[in-house]
Amino acid sequence: MFLTKKLNALRRVRGACDNPGMTIARHLSIHGRVQGVFYRGWAVEAARGLGLVGWVRNRSDGSVEAVVQGHEEAVEQFVALAKSGPPAARVERIEASDTAVENDLAGFRQEATV
Repeated sequence: MFLTKKLNALRRVRGACDNPGMTIARHLSIHGRVQGVFYRGWAVEAARGLGLVGWVRNRSDGSVEAVVQGHEEAVEQFVALAKSGPPAARVERIEASDTAVENDLAGFRQEATV
């Protein structure tokens, strides 16, 4: 039920972000209790709900890494939501940096751990 409410909220935001803003990309390193708590699955659903493209994966150091790309407002909304993540996650910090927009990204996917 929690995830359904969040996704409905994301869909409302996506509707507001269909047009405005330029395309940007951000590289995220998410730290805290973020593995084994459905963080990657949550990120895929959240990003798709916002119309973003990119990927998410676990890192061997216990963090989660993601690249999110799309309308500036939608990317910023994703970063804000990522500070909480799914209910079982405990995000301590997110390191976010701009990265190059990749024109060949399609969809949002979960990748293998590195």
